[in-house]
Amino acid sequence: MAVFHSRVGSLVVLSNENRTAQRNHPTQEFNNGVVISAEPLRDNQLFEVKIDRKVNAWSGSIEIGVTALDPSVLNLPTSATGFRENTWVMSGCSVLRDGHTTIEDYGQDLDQLKEGDRVGVLRAASGALHFYVNGVDQGQAAVDIPSTVYAIVDMYGKCAQVSVVDDSNRDAAIFNEITNEAIAEATFVHSNERLVFHERCGTLIKLTNGRRTAERKRPLDEFNNGVVMTNRPLRDEEIFESNGLDGRHLISDPSRHAGGKSGQAPIEVGITTHNPSTLDFPATMTNMRSGTIMMSGCGILTNGKGTRREYGAYNLDELQEGDRIGLMKKTSGALHYYINGVDQGVASARTPNMVWGVVDLYGMAVKVTIIEHVTAPGLGIPDSGSIGNRINFYLRQYRDAYEDDDEVCNQGMEKLLFHTHCGSHAAVINGQRTSHRPNALDDFNNGVVLTNRTLRVGEQFEVRLDKMVDKWAGSIEIGVTTHSPLTLEFPSTMTNIRSGTWMMTGNGVMHNGTTVIDAYGQNLDGLTLGDRVGVVRKEDGTLHFTVNGVDQGQAAANVPAAVYGVIDLYGQAAQATIIDQSDPTNLADIDICIDENSDELGFHHCHGHNANIMNNGKTAARPNARGEFNDAIVMSNRPLKDNELFEVTIDKMVDRWSGSIEAGVTLILPEQLDFPNTMTDIDHDTWMLSGSAIMQDGSTTRNRYSLDLDLLTVRSRVGMMRCSDGTLHYFLDGIDQGVAGTDVPSGVYAVIDLYGQCAQVTITGGSGVRPPDNHLVIEETDQSLSSPLCSEISHRFSQCCGKNITLRNNGCIASRVRHFNGGLVFSADPLRSDELFEVRVESLSRQWSGSLQIGLTSMAISDSTPVSLLPASACELTSKVTWVISGSEVKKNGITIKENYTPSLDRLEVNDRVGVKRGGDGSMHVYINGEDMGVAASNIPKNVFALIDLYARVESVTITSSAFSDVFNSSQPASIVTSISSRCIEDEQDLDTAEMCHLELHINHGKNIELSNGRLTATRTASYNQGIVFSHKPLPRNHVFKVRIDRLNTRWTSSLGVGVLAVDKFCLAVSAVSLKQPCWLVQDQSVFHSSVKVKDNFGCGLDALHVGDTVGVMVNDEAALHLYVNGVDQGVVTRDVPPIVYALVDLYGQCEQVTIVTEDDAATSLLENREKADMEDGMKEKVCHCPEVNVVKNCEYQNLCSRFKTTLGLPEGYLNPEFNRCYCESCHKVRGDEPLGQCGDPPREYSLPFGWCKLPPKASVLNVLEKWHVAFHGTSVAYIRKILDTGDLILPGDTVMVSSPAEASRFDENNKPVEQCDIEQVVFSPSVRYVGCHSHAARYEYRDPKTRKTHSAMVAFQVCVKPGSYKIGTQTVGANEAIDPRFRNTDLEWSTKERGATVLCALLIKVEQ
Repeated sequence: MAVFHSRVGSLVVLSNENRTAQRNHPTQEFNNGVVISAEPLRDNQLFEVKIDRKVNAWSGSIEIGVTALDPSVLNLPTSATGFRENTWVMSGCSVLRDGHTTIEDYGQDLDQLKEGDRVGVLRAASGALHFYVNGVDQGQAAVDIPSTVYAIVDMYGKCAQVSVVDDSNRDAAIFNEITNEAIAEATFVHSNERLVFHERCGTLIKLTNGRRTAERKRPLDEFNNGVVMTNRPLRDEEIFESNGLDGRHLISDPSRHAGGKSGQAPIEVGITTHNPSTLDFPATMTNMRSGTIMMSGCGILTNGKGTRREYGAYNLDELQEGDRIGLMKKTSGALHYYINGVDQGVASARTPNMVWGVVDLYGMAVKVTIIEHVTAPGLGIPDSGSIGNRINFYLRQYRDAYEDDDEVCNQGMEKLLFHTHCGSHAAVINGQRTSHRPNALDDFNNGVVLTNRTLRVGEQFEVRLDKMVDKWAGSIEIGVTTHSPLTLEFPSTMTNIRSGTWMMTGNGVMHNGTTVIDAYGQNLDGLTLGDRVGVVRKEDGTLHFTVNGVDQGQAAANVPAAVYGVIDLYGQAAQATIIDQSDPTNLADIDICIDENSDELGFHHCHGHNANIMNNGKTAARPNARGEFNDAIVMSNRPLKDNELFEVTIDKMVDRWSGSIEAGVTLILPEQLDFPNTMTDIDHDTWMLSGSAIMQDGSTTRNRYSLDLDLLTVRSRVGMMRCSDGTLHYFLDGIDQGVAGTDVPSGVYAVIDLYGQCAQVTITGGSGVRPPDNHLVIEETDQSLSSPLCSEISHRFSQCCGKNITLRNNGCIASRVRHFNGGLVFSADPLRSDELFEVRVESLSRQWSGSLQIGLTSMAISDSTPVSLLPASACELTSKVTWVISGSEVKKNGITIKENYTPSLDRLEVNDRVGVKRGGDGSMHVYINGEDMGVAASNIPKNVFALIDLYARVESVTITSSAFSDVFNSSQPASIVTSISSRCIEDEQDLDTAEMCHLELHINHGKNIELSNGRLTATRTASYNQGIVFSHKPLPRNHVFKVRIDRLNTRWTSSLGVGVLAVDKFCLAVSAVSLKQPCWLVQDQSVFHSSVKVKDNFGCGLDALHVGDTVGVMVNDEAALHLYVNGVDQGVVTRDVPPIVYALVDLYGQCEQVTIVTEDDAATSLLENREKADMEDGMKEKVCHCPEVNVVKNCEYQNLCSRFKTTLGLPEGYLNPEFNRCYCESCHKVRGDEPLGQCGDPPREYSLPFGWCKLPPKASVLNVLEKWHVAFHGTSVAYIRKILDTGDLILPGDTVMVSSPAEASRFDENNKPVEQCDIEQVVFSPSVRYVGCHSHAARYEYRDPKTRKTHSAMVAFQVCVKPGSYKIGTQTVGANEAIDPRFRNTDLEWSTKERGATVLCALLIKVEQ
């Protein structure tokens, strides 16, 4: 292990065998804190230190680096930045060489690090210098570092103490990664992957067209965060060219971005050495300070600084729509740019070997597309993209091979849509095709909406009336205006505009607010639902209006060319949709949607922008089915009733795409849905069937359902039904396919996604409500089935796998075809309890370091899961909880939780077998060649998937394990399945009582809530309210529904509320106290019934709870609701609670996260969690039936100590006030207490705590004093809560938190708890006087709120000590006289390092004047 050199700065003191350094007088001096490593750094050795202590007296903090100077002969400067002659230092977020800045903005700011954070430095074998913060590489900081360098650490400013981190296990992993990356770069062979944009990009970028097109979101509101990079490094002589300003996507008003860089800066293009997989994308690429060359305007910038002011013949700021920008890295290393195919010459003579192309869509630039310079037939499609969307994207790229040129040209024209800037009472929905007045019955004006662009010559702007109300007079008005929607101050009605505006209103025409034609054409006030009205500006400048396609004649002349279409949803007109003139299905044959208020089932008028509704709302189609494969979601016009079948027949399919129709239900209102590309992208309140996979909220919950939608053909009928019992069923040609989901709320809308091959569907006459008893098909079947119900079937890998993986043999063989990572594979289905998933190693590649990794993940995996969600290796899979065996270590979300668990997997050879299993008790086991390696991790949730990472050496594996087939996935009717399942003895069911009471959180919850951990954890992700959650089932009688507080945010006031709700249809309010439904809620110390406060001063006050505290509710057999806090019953909240209630928790204010406690934690003894060994060797338990009571009634000293105890913030359930015992002078004399007691085997004397007040915990009714000795342990107020929580005294390395805000406020720079790291062992004494010394029990100033007097208070614990577990030594407080006359100074200090050698007997408090 690395240590510090003995030569240090003048204020530095070394300890812990030269592994810890601290700066003396840190609040008085800020420098002279330099330390250096004792030995030179080895290649690829990470020298890392942990910040142990910081002070707030100074600015600046730790600095770290390397120097080539020998510390043995070096005169150390006052700070690290004072080093010269080959010294590199990271200070703040800058890198300096010999005191001069080389990189201004390099990595994470070291000045912002906290105590416990780690910072390190590494010299790679290649000579590159890297800095690390908390284990994360900050990138290359310098090159050509000498081979012999020493690490430097400067405890500067706020940094007062550091310790060297043990590098024995870490360096091997870092060496593997560096070795693999070096090998990968040295042996890099360019694949045949098409050059597209990388999936990771700037936060405001949207990638489409198979990632060949990048578009900036909200370009009118934001001007940066538009960086995109290529998916792979550029080859030599390979041109990276983009249609730099993709037609129609250039903002014409540069003043909107006045806050940006100088000039219009529409686009910047260049190269970078930074890997897009790991890059933290900047707001603009010119902010990068390393490895980056960009062309901006007419100049070249290297690492953000100008290197050539005038380059080439073009200025990027002056490019127009359709211009092309390209670059090429020549074999010589020179970088050339190309504008519209013309070489602009050498931009940089030298470039690194491995660079990625980069485009920065800045300012006016909105959209670019990569131009390919190879023919379509010559391109190979990567294996990892051979399914799903990848095929569809690639197929769409080459539609020009068999589509008409006119169709492609038409798609290049921007559609005429509504602009999102509109009147205050209007809103734009349905992909900007529809505008409406949401509150049409409450207001009649402020409904002005303009088009998103100006009208072309002869282009008709026509809308259809979708919705009307009969409350008001007047109706729709239409016209044109020269005002832009971005600059118009929207009036209450458009006829109030006094310039550049022509409107048809009623049957007249107005110009600039003045009527110019009184009787012009058909009266618009007489239009009805479905009528169409339009306007067109002719080539000669005349303006014409149309009604239902009939030209009403010339309305005006000399109208300017650049005018926007405008409608005014006035009076009766509540909603209108633009008619797409380029789509014939939108003209004569189109019908309006069925009114959502109608009882007749139809499609809703709101839908995906590639879908159209026809046939009076009964038919939905994707007109351009060969050009687009998604964005065609349609929904039912109203929620489905219970037992109502929504059925469609497939009218039309195309054979071009993969995938087909997807169907399901959602709670989301169509008007509120921002329609995604496909409905499986929705992450809340949605159930979908995609292929044969059942998906809930975008995650697969079940594979191989009995109905596979991808196999349907034309004229197939598919339907869905939400039954009255809350189950979801699918039907194929009228036959029920079984239960697909449970606990589906009522009020769901049917959803059809016209995806892939499915181009058109029509609602059938079979739709409607069926009798509840007949919604399942019952068939008589012979009980003697031909095949075993629990027959074995082979496991297989999911089609979702790493980008470098190829699957063969029906998904049973996985091979990594290139590189050393990108080799993740998963089981196709979740593992059952005690189901082993095992593979055999088939081939190895010994050029790499590291080997196969195996584990379990809670990430929902299906064949359609996007590959983009998968990281490069298993240890990087942290989006969902994942357990991985890497080498011999067990890791959870990349963090080591167990070392030396198993023989290293790095030693696996060909034909070795390795497997993973989740046990029935929730434990994870790993098997090597059939041998169980034991428990690797515990508390593994159900429905986890096996995870294999074909990393480094292991290149190919074959599945060797099998599984029992699932009878519930069969095509048998539900009744038969139920009968059969009762005979499957091994069927996975938990029959114990605890499982019957197992409760999770309901999928219906507040909008700011996110559920995780198998719906056991709820997290409020925004704001302070909208955080209501419920139990998913009614609360059983006498069952405590308990949650643990996981996270608090002191930014807010108030905290969580708990209670019960007596209805099963949840109408969510912003907070629980606003619920009008029958409910009972406890909020702080108040009780509310249906939003009315009915009781005050109840319980201990929920607002005072801390992280880790538990809160619960229980309804007993007498229908009384009880509240529990930390397992203590707070009493009856209310009586006569209805028989069916749901538990309710409101994550309000400070409370941001809670987790259901799955086992009843009734208030039990603190001894309960101890190992049996702790209670051996004669430690007996006897119930004490005679409580110790005080003879002196209402002792003032005891009251004073009790008031001090309340400031500690301890839960009421910790201590038992009935057994308090005061040892003040008055009390112990009245009782006649002897000063010494004796206990244990062999017996030892101890002093009674005269002058203290003794407060036993609730476990004190158990006496353990027969054979154990009694002693005292002085401590700090900061440690009381930790000790009482665990029942153990604090050992070295234990984490300690301040127990309460009141206690925390007492600490400052001169008055702080003893540093935990300085404690080498637990110290106690038979003398309470000894542990009351200043060095053992810290004094705290306490102001009594009753007397307003200031006192000095200290705390200690009385403990029972296991004989033989401790050493007896002399006092260490430096006393020259006897400390306690009853004991010799040489026998006063007992010490132990054994955990479990002590048992708490009482908390002691002493308050002095």
